[in-house]
Amino acid sequence: MSKISWRNVLPFVLAAFFVVGSLSNLLAPTPIYEEYLKWGYPRWFHFVTGLLELSAAILLVRAPSRLLGSALGCTVMLAALATVIIHGEYGHAVPPLVVATLSLVVGWTSWRTPIENPIIQRDR
Repeated sequence: MSKISWRNVLPFVLAAFFVVGSLSNLLAPTPIYEEYLKWGYPRWFHFVTGLLELSAAILLVRAPSRLLGSALGCTVMLAALATVIIHGEYGHAVPPLVVATLSLVVGWTSWRTPIENPIIQRDR
């Protein structure tokens, strides 16, 4: 039985986070919708955020696109972090900061780990 590495699990945990985030932004219950308006975003902007988070989740699932997914996820979370800091909601800053940091970790490990090409077999 093989050991499960955090390097293999963390991208899927982040993808799950982004799926949940995308659903909450795409469905936009009243409190979330009102926050976007309070922050000065257009009425439709929650759809943009939701689609970006869903795209990050999809990209994170597959190893060849994981670096791009982590970069997109980190960008979305840094934008969320900037939004709450600009509006003085410092208590809401911790989750996007943690997720952005984890996205950087996934990006770093994805960049450092070569993707094996199944067509080109190496001698082992």
